Amino acid sequence: MAAGAVWAIAEVRTNSSVWRGASGTAELGGTRPAPVGGRYRAGSVTKTFVATVVVQLVGEGRLGLDDNLQHWLPGLVPGDAAITVRNLLQHTSGLYDYTAALLPDNDSFLRIRFTTFTPSQLVAVAAAHPAAFPPGTGQAYSNTDYILLGMLIERVTGRPYRDEIRLRLLDPLGLRHTQLPGTFPLVTGPHANLYIPVKRQGRIVPVDVTAMNPSMAGAAGEIISTTAELNRFYRALIGGRLLRPSELRDMLNPRGTGFGLGLEVAELDGTTVVGHGGGGPGFLGLSFTSLDGTHQITLTTAPWEGDPTPAMMAMLNTALTLGDTIQTPPTQPTRAAGTTNKDRDQ
Repeated sequence: MAAGAVWAIAEVRTNSSVWRGASGTAELGGTRPAPVGGRYRAGSVTKTFVATVVVQLVGEGRLGLDDNLQHWLPGLVPGDAAITVRNLLQHTSGLYDYTAALLPDNDSFLRIRFTTFTPSQLVAVAAAHPAAFPPGTGQAYSNTDYILLGMLIERVTGRPYRDEIRLRLLDPLGLRHTQLPGTFPLVTGPHANLYIPVKRQGRIVPVDVTAMNPSMAGAAGEIISTTAELNRFYRALIGGRLLRPSELRDMLNPRGTGFGLGLEVAELDGTTVVGHGGGGPGFLGLSFTSLDGTHQITLTTAPWEGDPTPAMMAMLNTALTLGDTIQTPPTQPTRAAGTTNKDRDQ
């Protein structure tokens, strides 16, 4: 089946050029174009923000990457004495991913989409399942790791991780449209809608899930942002505006796992690229930057028919291997109804 989506939004940057585009419609079956600069749920891109704050705290001497979980958050998960802050940041803790139990399918999500969860409740879901491996002996992506890191930030600073992210990252960088909504279910400002397929009376129907309680994602994936602001954040991070050089080197070191501290690190045609993907009910996206900061792409889409991942990866490859000037917009990431809009930054 061909890849398709209700809509897709992207921003591609090089040293001298910016291209922004949107494809598709803001509502399934509607005519209003998806907003080029609209806000959207960015999912696990949240993890890079959380990790940056943790690494800043390490740089301030308030926390150590090799501190164990028992010291800071005792008794929350079995084996906490062997789980370090670095294990949580790099997904080498072995902890069960709570989302596998909480959200096994779309109907399960619909039953809890407006439920408020505390971080302790989410961790308790994970703690009820056995670990995948002893800490540090393997690598497996687990949202539980970042729920714990959000709790850790609050334990160290005395303030919720949302406040620390706002004070340390959003305000200094002027990210006015980036939000950590807590339990607030709506996406405010210009945005396009999200849908999931659900079987009803023998046929597949779309259910609008734009509104949802993001506490089920918390520090692992609650952020709302725009393509421009996520590119600005990663450009500032990779450019050394948020961390000292030694701290940034730590963050970029995958140690053979493919995952730095809150960053996915990969080689693309000989170019090192870093960033993070993000997905959830009704959306899939990514934000990546070349290590030298000269090329960036942030892309998000609302999948509907087929798997848009190959098309998204093709656009990522194209965007991060462009010349210095964007002569024409990259190939559209998905097949979608509607018009394409583009503009330029000076």
